[in-house]
Order: sequence, then C-alpha cells, then structure tokens
Amino acid sequence: MPPALAVDALTKDYLSPIKEPGLLGGLRALVNRRYKSSRAVDGVSFRIEEGELVGFLGANGAGKTTTLKMLSGLLTPTSGTALALGRVPWKREPEFQRRLSLVMGQRSQLWWELPAYETFRLNKEIYGLREREFRASLDELVAMLDLGEHLSVPVKKLSLGERMRAGLAAALLHRPRLLLLDEPTIGLDVVMQKKVREFVRGYNRREGAAILLTSHNMADVVELCRRVIVIERGRLLYDGPLETLVARFADHKILRARFSAPVDRARLAELGAVVDADADHATLHVPRARTAASAAALLRDFPVADLDVADVDIDDIVRRLFGAA
Repeated sequence: MPPALAVDALTKDYLSPIKEPGLLGGLRALVNRRYKSSRAVDGVSFRIEEGELVGFLGANGAGKTTTLKMLSGLLTPTSGTALALGRVPWKREPEFQRRLSLVMGQRSQLWWELPAYETFRLNKEIYGLREREFRASLDELVAMLDLGEHLSVPVKKLSLGERMRAGLAAALLHRPRLLLLDEPTIGLDVVMQKKVREFVRGYNRREGAAILLTSHNMADVVELCRRVIVIERGRLLYDGPLETLVARFADHKILRARFSAPVDRARLAELGAVVDADADHATLHVPRARTAASAAALLRDFPVADLDVADVDIDDIVRRLFGAA
C-alpha cells in the first residue's frame, strides 16, 4: 500500500521586494525592483503511512505551516516533490481535495454571521455528500464533539472552544483520509484541550486516517503521537519515535524527594546534580543509567517521606534539540 504522504526534498523560497530608503529609492524600485530570497522549507523528506498519527514540531518560523500549506495544495513548492494520497497536492484535483482536510488553529472556515449548521450544509454541497451520508456523519460528529445545542447559534456568539469544535466538525464531515492539523488546541482551556485530543485520537482509530499534527502544546504531542518529525529553519532535524528523542536529548532523569527531617545537601550531591534543595525537599538530576541506584540510595540513607521519579519535560527536550541545531 502506498504511503498517505511521500515527501522528497520539498523546498519553498519566498521573494520579497527590497525597499531602498527615501524618495529616490522608491523611484528606483518603480523602474528596477530588486528582490531578496528567503528559504522557508529546505529539502524536507519524510513518509507517513495510512493510519499514522505523527507530531510535526518546530519553533516559530521553522517552516511547519508552510509545509502543511504545500501538502494541502495551497502553495506550490520551489522544488522537490510530494504525493498526498497518491496525488500531487498543488494540482488541486477534486478527487484529492475530497479526501483531505486542513485545520489551522483559530482560522475557522465557519461563516461568522450564520449558525454552524449552515456551513455544514454548504460543505455537504461542496463535497457532493448524499443526504443520508451527510446526516450520518453530522450526527456522529455532533455527538462526539458535544455540539447539539450550538448548531443553530450564530458562530459569532459561540465561545472559542465551541467554535473550535464546530470547525473540526466542518472539516471532518466528508471523512477525509488525510488530516493536517495546525495548532488544533491553541487558545483552549485545559478541559477543552483534553476533549479535542480525545476526539482526534478517536477519529484516527475509527477512520484509519493519516494525521500530521503541529502544536506548541507538547501535551498534544505526548498524548497523541508515538512518532515525531522535527524541523528547524526549514530543515529536518529528527524523524523517529518520541521515546528515542527523549532518550537522545535527555540523558538524565529527575528525582524529587521530600524529607521528614533536615538532610545534608553535600551528601545529596554524591547521588546526582542537586538542582534545588532546602531542609525538607530536594530535586536531583541523575544519569538515566544510575536512576534506580540513586533512588535506592535516597530511600536507604535519607529520611524520605515521598519520592517521585520523572522524565525531563518534552518542552525542555525540544529546546535542547533546537539549541544543538
């Protein structure tokens, strides 16, 4: 079976005019305008199989959104190739567009003045859905996203969370086989983020759709993605299991201990790097290979009331990765 996405050496350059200062510079630009080129995506290659849910990570300006726009057909690359569901995205063939959906954070496709239901009916006609097919899909999405009482309310009167859920429903009415999600939980509270993540996971499992997810909220990535692709300044830095990324860029674990009596900080330093300590608690960074031994020594030699062993936060790991780049 061919992959859902096959991307080879994808590159995108942008040309922006150079504006010289002053009136004379403006006149020169009218006669002989010069441009400077900036590279947003630089030779990115990867494959995503049917049914995979992959995290796409990078700092602001790394090229994530530009890549998604090329894969959805909104932009044409400067060079390189890509096949999405066996089609060249920027040819914008109707058969391809009926099987794809791009969701870009708060950039809703809903009509602001109209109830969300009117947008759903419009999408039904755009994607050529039969009434029975449309009704079955809509009922399922409304139930899963808890939208029943909001369908007849003008979009401008919905809360951000309600608009985000309605936007997801509009994007998934035609049951796309490839879903590109750009910051799907941006601006949502913790409870709503959790609901959106549960919905995305359920859609992936139920429909077998390939999903490429970008997010600055690392909780989205940790909960949903076993594999991550990381780019920086348009170049691919890492493509592989999330757990391997953690092991490679976090060579230590974190021990947090609470004590029932004061302890000697100098003795704690024998077990690992003491990051924080006072009379009744301490935080240590210990090499991963020595985690079990250090934890056992804490419990044996110190008055430990509580002990927690944790991995390095994924946000810190990604920051270290960008720093190494």
